[in-house]
Amino acid sequence: MPLALMVLLLVAVGAYGANGSPAFLTAYNINSLLLTALPLALISMGQVNALLVGGFDISVGALVTLCVVVASFTMPSSHAWYLLIPGALALAGVALVTGLANAALVRRVGLPSIIATLATLSILQGVALRLRPSPGGEIDLGTTEALLAGVNFIPYAFIGVIVLAIGWDLWLYRTGAGLTARAVGLNENSARRLGAPANRIHWRAYVLASTMAMVGAFFVAAQVGVGDAKASTGASYTLQSIAAAVLGGAALAGGKGSFIGAVVGAIFLSLIANVITLLGYNSAYEQISIGALTLIALVVYQGGALVAGLRVILAKARSPEFG
Repeated sequence: MPLALMVLLLVAVGAYGANGSPAFLTAYNINSLLLTALPLALISMGQVNALLVGGFDISVGALVTLCVVVASFTMPSSHAWYLLIPGALALAGVALVTGLANAALVRRVGLPSIIATLATLSILQGVALRLRPSPGGEIDLGTTEALLAGVNFIPYAFIGVIVLAIGWDLWLYRTGAGLTARAVGLNENSARRLGAPANRIHWRAYVLASTMAMVGAFFVAAQVGVGDAKASTGASYTLQSIAAAVLGGAALAGGKGSFIGAVVGAIFLSLIANVITLLGYNSAYEQISIGALTLIALVVYQGGALVAGLRVILAKARSPEFG
């Protein structure tokens, strides 16, 4: 249902945009829309991993910003391609350390994921500002052109994201490993009794969330072109990645999600921003729309669970022991 509803909303908003502006259906605008959705789709797919185990990764936006800043140092312009490989590996190292740190804070220290990753967010933002107090450092033009290349108006990378999302969903819902991951998110204690490696699955989820944020950062860097720790782009990816994942069917309580749904949710959120810009509406409506749609998705997709929880609370309140 979430995926079908997202497709219907995509068609409806797209028709509204096409009716309101002749520029909407141009190849240039559609290419711009897909390039905007590309990093958000990647980051949202990573966020699905955290949501599947009942967690959040609030640090992904700051990690994107830090990776772009690091790329401005390690992947400078006018370098041979083979000299850029260590720079790309440096970004992977930043993502790996961040993912492991988040997992350690949640699984070893015992902090709630939202608190642990919020602390990590602050640290990453501080490091990024220390490295680049002002925008600078042109990122290699050849790399950016390769990342943004495509056929007609469709970026090659976007096709790759669709293929990855389909393969990931097949793994999640058609393999034993995917079933185990969902079981851990639904009920960790029961899954552990049945032999599920719950601890390893949690660690993997946070590492994958950071890794996908790092991959998304490559495309943000390709579009921005310079290291800028003060850009608001990175910060916006945190809430939007959660919103896209929820709109695509992910449950905040864990155990449920869709990588294809996250990609469609990312396209939908990017479409809203695109239409609002084309039609000349105030940009504040974008944030209002995202928040409202996320709340609606929570009520529609997870209304049954919310009602069941409310019934349990009311039953306890009416029991003699509670009184």
